[in-house]
Amino acid sequence: MLTSIAGRSVIVTGGSKGIGRGIAKVFAARGARVTIAARGAEAAEAAVAEIVAAGGEARASLCDVGDWDSVQAMVAGTVSAHGGVDVLCANAGVFPQKKIVEMDPAEWDGVMATNLRSAFLCVKACIPVFEKAGKGRVVLTSSITGPVTGYPGWAHYGASKAGQLGFLRTAAMELSRYGVTINAVMPGNIVTEGLEGLGADYLATMAASIPLKRLGAVEDIGHAALFFASDEAGYVTGQTLVVDGGQILPESLEAMQEI
Repeated sequence: MLTSIAGRSVIVTGGSKGIGRGIAKVFAARGARVTIAARGAEAAEAAVAEIVAAGGEARASLCDVGDWDSVQAMVAGTVSAHGGVDVLCANAGVFPQKKIVEMDPAEWDGVMATNLRSAFLCVKACIPVFEKAGKGRVVLTSSITGPVTGYPGWAHYGASKAGQLGFLRTAAMELSRYGVTINAVMPGNIVTEGLEGLGADYLATMAASIPLKRLGAVEDIGHAALFFASDEAGYVTGQTLVVDGGQILPESLEAMQEI
């Protein structure tokens, strides 16, 4: 059992819904003081209320994670409220579906800003706080889409998630001087509001293609992030963990029929 999270100050970007909300709930349930950074006030406050109702501690911070001034203000507010930042879960992300031929360049830039630029900005903003403390943890929410797999309509999303892993490897070296580790969770198909919007047929088809025969829960990603953030993972940095129920393992549909 991991015992090193209680009382820690944890930022979860994109923490008002989906995987981010699941991560925030898992950390709060282990006694962390969670800052939910999100653009929408109503959704952020609802996520905070859910955590508080369950006995946890959380606060909302409105933030545009693609904007440097906004990110700096969010980190400063967290330091003021919680005395520092022990863990940054850079989770914010969007995945609009648009094929390359139909995609406007501005749509590409928007996905990159939210998914990739934000990881850089949030890490950069936390470095002075980590340096002062002499320690810290960063957990990126990447994806199997981009680094491992592809899907029509998600070229921009996949590129941003692969880009996160390129950033991760150099960041692991640069952050080591501050006693900071940085790792990434790579989710497969996780049941969220966004995924549910793709329709019941899509969900059923995806579940059938996964060896464990089910889609993941947001808490599955939260538990993986919890490990990377723990003292017990203090000698792990620059690494990735695929959490997908075995989705990327079969080499063909026929392989699934042999299970």
